[in-house]
Amino acid sequence: MKMHSVESRFIAIVIGALLVFVAPLFVLFLILSSDRVARERLQNTEVLLEANVQALGKPLWDFDKDSIDQIVTSLQAEADISFVRVRDSSDVIDIRKPDISPDPDDARSVVKTDILYRASDGIKTVGTAEIWLRKQGLFARFTKDEMTIFAIFFFAVATLFTAAIIGNRITIIRPLMRLTAAIEATRRLGSRHHVDWTSNDEMGALAHNFNEMQSKLEREEKELKLAHARATDIYNLTPAMLFSIDAESRITAVSDYWLTATGYRREAVIGQEFTDFVVEESRETYRKRHTTNMEDGGICEVTVRFRCADDSVIDVLILETGVEASSSRQALSLSVMTDVTDLKEAESRNHRQAITDHLTGLLNRQGFESVLDDLIGEADRLGEPLACLFVDLDRFKWINDNLGHAAGDDVLCQVAMRLRRQLRASDVIARLGGDEFAILLSAANARQLAMDISDRLVASLRAPLIVNGAELNVSASIGIAVYPDHAATAACLLQKSDMAMYARKRSGKNGVQLFDNNMVDIARKRLETEQFIDQGLRDDWFIAHLQPIVSLSDGRVAGFEALMRLNHPERGLLPPAEIIGIAEENGSIGQIGDAILSKAIASLAVISRLDGLAESYLAVNFSPLQFEPVLPARLAALLLQNGITPSRIVVEITEAVLMLDNPVVRDVLDALSDLGCRIALDDFGTGYSSLSYLNRFPVDIVKVDQSFTRSLSSDQPDVRRKSRMLVEGIRTISHQMGCAVVAEGIETAEQWDILQAMNIEFGQGYLLSRPLPLDALLEKLDEFSVPAVPARQAIAS
Repeated sequence: MKMHSVESRFIAIVIGALLVFVAPLFVLFLILSSDRVARERLQNTEVLLEANVQALGKPLWDFDKDSIDQIVTSLQAEADISFVRVRDSSDVIDIRKPDISPDPDDARSVVKTDILYRASDGIKTVGTAEIWLRKQGLFARFTKDEMTIFAIFFFAVATLFTAAIIGNRITIIRPLMRLTAAIEATRRLGSRHHVDWTSNDEMGALAHNFNEMQSKLEREEKELKLAHARATDIYNLTPAMLFSIDAESRITAVSDYWLTATGYRREAVIGQEFTDFVVEESRETYRKRHTTNMEDGGICEVTVRFRCADDSVIDVLILETGVEASSSRQALSLSVMTDVTDLKEAESRNHRQAITDHLTGLLNRQGFESVLDDLIGEADRLGEPLACLFVDLDRFKWINDNLGHAAGDDVLCQVAMRLRRQLRASDVIARLGGDEFAILLSAANARQLAMDISDRLVASLRAPLIVNGAELNVSASIGIAVYPDHAATAACLLQKSDMAMYARKRSGKNGVQLFDNNMVDIARKRLETEQFIDQGLRDDWFIAHLQPIVSLSDGRVAGFEALMRLNHPERGLLPPAEIIGIAEENGSIGQIGDAILSKAIASLAVISRLDGLAESYLAVNFSPLQFEPVLPARLAALLLQNGITPSRIVVEITEAVLMLDNPVVRDVLDALSDLGCRIALDDFGTGYSSLSYLNRFPVDIVKVDQSFTRSLSSDQPDVRRKSRMLVEGIRTISHQMGCAVVAEGIETAEQWDILQAMNIEFGQGYLLSRPLPLDALLEKLDEFSVPAVPARQAIAS
């Protein structure tokens, strides 16, 4: 019969109880009983020995050997006596039973006693008796009755023990075996088995509770399996690449969609590290995802390159969420992998488009600034200088305005191609916008290399460009700045090269200029002037100075030229040429022109009240940027407001305005002419095609440039002769075209005389009067009269 552990422990407990409690008592009982029996037998032996020893006295006295032999035999017959020896005093008789004495060790004790005989003369010792008492076992000491009692006791104990075993097996072991069998069947077969046991005791309650527990677990297991099946179905049916990993980044589960998208088999990926499927350069990024890409909410986001089963590589965005392991649950992880290859390519495409100029294919400003930052870091690391070339085309605006934007785009593309051909493969070129290009050169001799390449760039643009079948000449102004000699940052390097380019522009264009620190002062002064312009427009610092224009024949004041002045409250009058140049560049010239025009016309209205000046005219200079369609209407409103007729207004334009050949400018000039205003061509003879303008545009007055006037009194006879011929030619052509002539820049009486002799009608200059504000001009006008000798009576101021 198979012994079960519970039964074994029960038997061990019972046996232990018997050994601990019953056995000691039984042993104590045996010992006490054995001692009692031993004492009783010893007393009986002693009594027997004493009686028989006294009986031996007479036979020994009489030497009756047969009687002695009978007595010894009877003694030796006792169960407790193993050996008897009787000797007389004279050693005549020596009887032993048995004949051979046993081993002394087998004797429990040896009793020796003298044998006495009462003779007539007293008690005599007639011999000795030696009796060996036999050693006996523990149970040999007991009688049959006692042994029967012992047997009954052992039987009772055995019966009790057997009953306990049988009862334990029936009441405990059998239900436990059934419970164990149910548990084992549940474990092996997976189904919930119940215990077939009913009783009203604790084992019955245990079986009942176990069956209820099994039923509950079976229901929960069914629900769990159903939930797991649903979760698995959802996991696999979700149209996303789902996968789970353990704490060691080993894949524990993947969805069907993941397998379909990647081409792997499930058994080939489960248990593998996820990084085994990531390309090597992205593995470190994935390993550091928790430290570098953890977002709020415990979601980790990382983009890596993933290798599919067919060895194709895709970009994937992985969103991972999970919980760490704890004492109550294992670590959980769920990752969603999305193929973003197209998105990454689109991003790369968009990035390339974002940093690329769509027209020329070069980098744009954003791309250039990004590369510049990188090259600055590279220059710091290698210890090599970095040169920045700022390239600006000199006549591009004229091409755009006169030939159209399509032609301008063609020019930009051809220029970009020519610039690129002069550079090394490692050099960076970008179009910053409009007609501005920037180039980066990195080399140990960056400064000299930049100068050499800049010269080549300028030379490459000398050959005409073919645009729409026509040849166009384009030049460039190039500014150079070197890092770290001229600038400490990327932005500063670009700014310094820009400064150098503008310095080249101011020096005559079409060349190369290396940055120097004086340019910073120029730029600072320019910024200061721009601030003065802005504040002057806000605080009304701009005023109109008027310079008289007189008739050279009689000295009569015929009109006035309005000139712009900025009167700073602390610095006084600022140089107008610099202000006009900057205002035309930043677009504020229109506001300045409106302010001067308004004040000049108001001043003319005041002057008109003076005797002899009611018909004097006002010449106003207009920037090309002021020729807007609304100009005639604005001017008409001002004239109406001040009571001035349009015929008293002369609009002065330069050949630069006419060179634009802009339809808008032409329309505005025609409108002004129709309004009644006269048109004056300023600085005549200094442009490119002056004569043609007299025929193409409604010009009424021609103004001789002051450079020709000064040359009339030159110390060099040849210069004087040529200047006289030029002025006379201008006069003749102008008169033939029906235009009056005004000579500018008269500073000496000799110039007056010469011009008067040439039959030049009008003149102006410092000999006559400087440009003055209205109050000072009104005082000055009193000095003008009809002189007998004009050249000697004119007073310079």
